[in-house]
Amino acid sequence: MQGRDRSLRWIVLSVAVACAPALAGTPEHIDPVIKKMMTDVSRERLESDVRTLVGFGTRQTESATDHPTRGIGAARRWIQAEFEKIAATTGGRMTVSLDSYTDAPPSRRITKPVEIVNVVATLKGAQPESADRIYVVSGHYDSICSDPTDSECDAPGANDDASGVAAVLEAARVLSTHEFDATIVFAAVAAEEQGLYGSKHLAEGYKSRGANIAGMLTNDIVGNSLSQLGVRDDKHVRVFSEGVPEIETPDQARMRLATGSENDAPARQLARFVDECCAKYVDGFDVELMFRRDRLMRGGDHTSFSRAGFPAVRLTEINEDYRHQHQNVREEDGVRYGDFPEFVDFDYLSNVTRTNVAALASLAKAPARPTNVQIVLDKLAPTTTIAWEKNTESDLAGYELVWRATSAPTWQGFEPVGQTHHVTVDRSKDNYFFGVRAIDRDGFRSVVTFAQPHRK
Repeated sequence: MQGRDRSLRWIVLSVAVACAPALAGTPEHIDPVIKKMMTDVSRERLESDVRTLVGFGTRQTESATDHPTRGIGAARRWIQAEFEKIAATTGGRMTVSLDSYTDAPPSRRITKPVEIVNVVATLKGAQPESADRIYVVSGHYDSICSDPTDSECDAPGANDDASGVAAVLEAARVLSTHEFDATIVFAAVAAEEQGLYGSKHLAEGYKSRGANIAGMLTNDIVGNSLSQLGVRDDKHVRVFSEGVPEIETPDQARMRLATGSENDAPARQLARFVDECCAKYVDGFDVELMFRRDRLMRGGDHTSFSRAGFPAVRLTEINEDYRHQHQNVREEDGVRYGDFPEFVDFDYLSNVTRTNVAALASLAKAPARPTNVQIVLDKLAPTTTIAWEKNTESDLAGYELVWRATSAPTWQGFEPVGQTHHVTVDRSKDNYFFGVRAIDRDGFRSVVTFAQPHRK
């Protein structure tokens, strides 16, 4: 396209973006099947699951493993049984396993040798080109009191993190009734409170096997909408994502400094994708993107996956009440301390669960994100040329170029470019960030891959 025609093309695109919904970078493809999943999420089941987990008294990592009704062993047997009930309805598409080890190093929070067990349900993808692409969703089922080494005290752990485990179980129930291109793993992980031991073992196991973990979502403290200061926000959930990977190499650091791409790590693209899915499918609810790995000086199970080199994000409620986290059960000055179900907003938890379901379904139905996306630097020019490798999916319809101003937090515009694997546009590489996403024939779009500069 030359001169006037190309200018006209960009005018038309600019008008289309201006008239698009609030998230201009996201075309309004609303899948009716995913929309129906939102109504399939059950508030009653979520509340029942949280109350059942609280009923085990404590789920501290070193608590009883052989007691029939109390301790972490009873809790994980129940979680395993729930996953197995779900798997029994899938005709073999879902399998359940235990991921365990006993050689966790002693620490200030692990005082004796203890078996650490993750409960894992795998819903196998159906598309041959995509089945080895895996998305993981997790919550941690252990709980603690004020003293993290106390294995005898009551530690209800309703919000931290029975809420996250309940969200994972409910997501498994809803998603297991559908078929997806890619594989989804539902994990209830252990020993988060002792130092992320369960998720670390799970992530390192995937890494050692060369698994293609394309994205990981952890749900940790996702059930409360009322802050300790009395402020209620039941309309938003925070999604945390790292900008500078902890495992960044010196060469990658130099490239980041040269390009100003500290806001464009794969985890940030995953977070933006979750935000877009929530906006499209969860009515009256929204994601607050938090551009840091976690809350200040704190951590979660997504960190284990990040350290293994996988894109990972954390979902957490907007308002935390620290009287109901890591507290001995007690009453002081008329205030009840302890993490009880009465402090969980189950309508709010339902919307967080819907956000997970919408994101996971969209991820697993979409193509893989494009690879080797590069801005070609063969000459100085006011235009920008981007090239990438072709996807392998048989139902691929093409690609879309996305862009945003360097100061914008989310993608602002897009252009369909068809089945090509390179495109030149009349926008300056100095003034915009660019990315590419794949789209299939059903309209499902991948996570964006950020375009990095490359010299021929």
